[in-house]
Amino acid sequence: MALVQTLDFITPVVNDPYDFGRIAAANALSDVYAMGGRPLTAMNIVCFPIRSMDKAVLREILRGGLEKIHEAGAVLVGGHSVEDSETKYGLSVTGLVHPDRVLTNAGARPGDALILTKPLGTGVLATAIKAGLIAPSVERTAIESMATLNRKAAELMVSYSVHACTDVTGFGLLGHALEMAVASKVCIALKAEDAPLFPSVQDLVHMGLVPAGSYANRNYCAHQVHLDPVVDPVLLDLLADAQTSGGLLIALPEDQAESLLGDLKAHGVSDAAIIGRITGPGDGLIQIS
Repeated sequence: MALVQTLDFITPVVNDPYDFGRIAAANALSDVYAMGGRPLTAMNIVCFPIRSMDKAVLREILRGGLEKIHEAGAVLVGGHSVEDSETKYGLSVTGLVHPDRVLTNAGARPGDALILTKPLGTGVLATAIKAGLIAPSVERTAIESMATLNRKAAELMVSYSVHACTDVTGFGLLGHALEMAVASKVCIALKAEDAPLFPSVQDLVHMGLVPAGSYANRNYCAHQVHLDPVVDPVLLDLLADAQTSGGLLIALPEDQAESLLGDLKAHGVSDAAIIGRITGPGDGLIQIS
């Protein structure tokens, strides 16, 4: 038995404080799931303008977070709050894992397939929410995806010969895939059109609603990404889109990928998709076709 520990907190990405609490908690819990662990305890991390904002807002944030902690089977054991001009919320999480089965982003092997368990585009959608330029149905779909725990995907993947895993958050799919490629000393091939996307998100990119973090991700990865000229630039923007509470990126033997994908879809992880493969040893190159 080993402990895994993580910490993450974010500024609001949606307008409703309860939804923000759910998303921030799910985002923090995700790192434990990415390591193949089971959350055990959590502590709140809160920054809040207590003198200028109604305490009811804070109560709703914490209520949303507590709901996700309980859904994860963990226990809230305390936390810390700071008066701040900008609201921030998240968790410090401790989980349990078998010491011989800890997953990192450093174990991917040539011949592995790559599965992504949630759609891309939350950075674009959060920008559209702030601008009031998103359909309510699309907004609700994005909120529920961000608030969904990666618990089921994590529980299913540990029954397979998973070699590496990471959760896709602020560095986008490109950034986190590059981290996996560099840490594993391999080359990765991604098929841009196979990546799952939120509905309408490509239209929002065409409107220019791309967050600054996504451009930063593209620039950071540019020196180690080879891009097929026929790839739609909109898809490249979404591969680099800075995610909040995104899915797991899982590397496992190609002959097990379809089976895991079927299990994921059968258990409600409906957007999961095989998006690429590990092509061979290397220095962390990503080929996008």
